[in-house]
Amino acid sequence: MKFHLITLFEEACDAYLSASIIGRARKEKKMFVQYQTPRDFVDNKWGKVDERPYGGGPGMVMTALPVVRAVEKALKTRGGAERRRVIVWFSPSGKQFTNKDADALLKYDDVVLVCGRYEGIDERAKKALKTLATVKEFAVGEAVYTGGEIPALAIIDAVTRRIPGVLGKDTSVEERRIASSAVYTRPETIEFKKKKYRVPKVLQTGHHANIDAWREKQ
Repeated sequence: MKFHLITLFEEACDAYLSASIIGRARKEKKMFVQYQTPRDFVDNKWGKVDERPYGGGPGMVMTALPVVRAVEKALKTRGGAERRRVIVWFSPSGKQFTNKDADALLKYDDVVLVCGRYEGIDERAKKALKTLATVKEFAVGEAVYTGGEIPALAIIDAVTRRIPGVLGKDTSVEERRIASSAVYTRPETIEFKKKKYRVPKVLQTGHHANIDAWREKQ
């Protein structure tokens, strides 16, 4: 599958997407990342992508057409009417993104993530994008971010780790097995400021039923 990021800040995204497990998945061509910047689709010589909002208010708003044209270009780079495509639009009032949503996105060949900035994107862009592909609107967490790049990276991360072979084996996907946020490793005992901290005994027994029960309780 391919992720298309519509962003003004490719460099901020690519550092994360080139590291660790996602970076390896890209090198092994298990998934692909492509960028389009709305600045390439403006009609002015300054590369200006924002304007003052109608109705007043603080800040600036990203104009609609450069965003729509960037998405259109992204989809054109992957021809074929049979391709399954989805456009992801971010909004604090959107549906909270979950593991089930990550699983659902796996069925698409092309996932276009529209990263807004400033006070947001002209709402007409979302309406126009619905003529190009299915549009899903998500919020990633309850906080408001400076831009859509952080939510986009979170979604790429969540979906990529579900692609077969990315984590080595399916059981590495924590939410598909009994897992606890409390994890331990060697040594069995550590000491800090004269206080000892030990690994829970149950984890050292090898009794899988008891370990699973402990993890569920955690």
